[in-house]
Amino acid sequence: MKILYFGDVVGRSGRDVLVAQLPKIRERLSPDFIVVNGENAAGGFGITEKIAEEFYTAGTDCIVLGNHSFDQKEIMPFLEKDARMLRPINYPKDTPGRGASVFKTRRGKSILVVQVMARLFMDPLDDPFAAVDKMLVGNPLGRKYDAILVDIHGEITSEKMSMGHFCDGRVSMVVGSHTHVPTADAQIFPGGTAYQTDAGMCGDYNSVIGMDKEEPLRRFTRKIPGGRFTPALGEGTACGVFVQTDDKTGLASYISPLRVGGRLIEIWPEGS
Repeated sequence: MKILYFGDVVGRSGRDVLVAQLPKIRERLSPDFIVVNGENAAGGFGITEKIAEEFYTAGTDCIVLGNHSFDQKEIMPFLEKDARMLRPINYPKDTPGRGASVFKTRRGKSILVVQVMARLFMDPLDDPFAAVDKMLVGNPLGRKYDAILVDIHGEITSEKMSMGHFCDGRVSMVVGSHTHVPTADAQIFPGGTAYQTDAGMCGDYNSVIGMDKEEPLRRFTRKIPGGRFTPALGEGTACGVFVQTDDKTGLASYISPLRVGGRLIEIWPEGS
């Protein structure tokens, strides 16, 4: 199975580059399943139903969120009814939405997608490791599901990497989100799980993690807020991770970063 994951979509620049590049990416890579982190898609904070439908129309199969899941209040009823959109699984029990969902690909393969949020320098949610473990017990990769993807939304690299090793051999891939910068550690762990600490963002990299530079610089240099953070509006780069899995085991056979458009050096998987 070929799986594509795109990191946090930030504002209009992120939306525009993702929607514009997806047709070319799909034609060139022929992915079976596409996951997009959309938690910053609406002005940098949250997502709306209209934006979600735009992503689905462009070819996205699943949207994952994070700590900004509920910034746009209108999304709550949509989260309740749309099984394709996931918020972190370790939110409290009665939180709207779901943290995991099972999908069927166009070729009839089954894929379980789980999103979880880390805790270091993040909201103090339930134990992410216990939440993921509970989801994986009784759901064996390669038998019940053809592939399993875990999105770990967190600030600290060590916590995300620990989740990768915790899941090694039990899932197809663990990919990190939230920090908006692509890391250079795409690899397959000894047990066969593909891993990258952060996929990076889809957005304008002539910015401070996707936001217009003026306000973050003011706060760092003067320690005085002067206004709201607003997304940068320059040309965006679409950053993601491409993984191929073994049809028998569901474990990863290949992983590569994907970067298209904008300011960053373009990267495509080998042979594409």
